[in-house]
Amino acid sequence: MEHSHEPQVTVLPPNKEKIKKLWTVAGILGVLTIIEFIIAFSVPHGSFKTFVFVVMTIMKAGYIVGEFMHLKYEVKVLFWSILIPMIFVVWMLVAFVYEGMKISDVHF
Repeated sequence: MEHSHEPQVTVLPPNKEKIKKLWTVAGILGVLTIIEFIIAFSVPHGSFKTFVFVVMTIMKAGYIVGEFMHLKYEVKVLFWSILIPMIFVVWMLVAFVYEGMKISDVHF
């Protein structure tokens, strides 16, 4: 009697709940991206436009981390231990850019 050494493959039906969740996440990120495009082409350049883009980028990054890295379902202390340092890093980058622009305005 011959035995087959090929692995048995079991095909599971698609999980409709997970597929619906992925489409919801894609839809939310798509809407935020569309809003960014509208702002990019309709609002004049300036600090307001930059502020909106930074806030929306942080929102999108937070949503992606929360959903795909499952941070949203973790203990809140872990969430805040990641979010608070990120806020300080963004603040530091904005401060460095602002100071760098002021230094470049100095004429000798």
